[in-house]
Amino acid sequence: MKVLVIGGGGREHALVWKIAQSPMVGKVFCAPGNPGTAELAENVDIAVDDLPGLLAFAKDQGIGLTVVGPELPLSMGLVDLFEEHGLKVFGARKNAAIIEASKAFSKDLMQKYNVPTAAYGVFTEVEPAVSFIDQTGIPIVIKADGLAAGKGVIIAQSREEAVAAVTDMLSGNAFGAAGSRVVVEEFLKGEEASFLAFTDGVRIIPLASAQDHKAVFDGDLGPNTGGMGAYSPAPVVTADIHEKAMAEVMRRTVDGMAAEGRPYRGVLYAGLMTDGGQVKTLEFNARFGDPECQPLLMRMKSDIVPILLAVAAGDLSGVEIEWHDKAAVCVVLAAGG
Repeated sequence: MKVLVIGGGGREHALVWKIAQSPMVGKVFCAPGNPGTAELAENVDIAVDDLPGLLAFAKDQGIGLTVVGPELPLSMGLVDLFEEHGLKVFGARKNAAIIEASKAFSKDLMQKYNVPTAAYGVFTEVEPAVSFIDQTGIPIVIKADGLAAGKGVIIAQSREEAVAAVTDMLSGNAFGAAGSRVVVEEFLKGEEASFLAFTDGVRIIPLASAQDHKAVFDGDLGPNTGGMGAYSPAPVVTADIHEKAMAEVMRRTVDGMAAEGRPYRGVLYAGLMTDGGQVKTLEFNARFGDPECQPLLMRMKSDIVPILLAVAAGDLSGVEIEWHDKAAVCVVLAAGG
């Protein structure tokens, strides 16, 4: 079988590395790929947002499975397009990928279906947002509603910083259309963890625990990035926390999405805050986290391809995942911003 992986980051290199080990796979392509994927797969010079180009390539090559790495093509409807043409594809459909593409949608969903999360408000104008900031207190979290490549979150440590962040986003200066609505929410204390699970829209199979580190400098200093490193397992995710994350976050969210007519099929990533044995949800992503994907796939003992095919077919019954006991760590080497 031929497999096409879409994306060009470290996450896609890990996916290509893992998929290429499967006895089911004859050839792997990666679009656009990177120098790492070039050693394991054939890189294809097609951008992740060139949906017609990707579709034409998949049909022309007789691709048996397409695996989508980044959020952008998911939010553009790549999965819907491929499925319309009878192609097998792993990833969330457009109407489900909104759980990441709109932070306001995901917060409203959590509130409606009783998924634990921080108190929040959604604003399109500066004045009501500032009133909410004054009511809630400092520190406070300001988030651009739309996709901002993992960088649309500001933890304001002063009222001035909070007001500036809101004004900057709503004026369209900071993140363009992604910031035309903002979510302002209470700051949660505790330790973060990344909780990922495969789901077919009904069944949920969790991955091993992981934790990423977002601050750009050592010692948790500097602005947040998409992630400077990650490791698995995450000691903070105890058996009790795991159970709560599955029951209170994953189960309620998957059921809620189905009830909304947006069945979620793919990998669902919950960014969690744990504090005193309690779990609250910071955000959802509609894809494998990067860098978390890298240590997670290093630890996955099972062949990933039957799992991806089962999700694409909408039937995870009978699927189990085996993990290596050893820990894995990923360190990101990044050019200065």
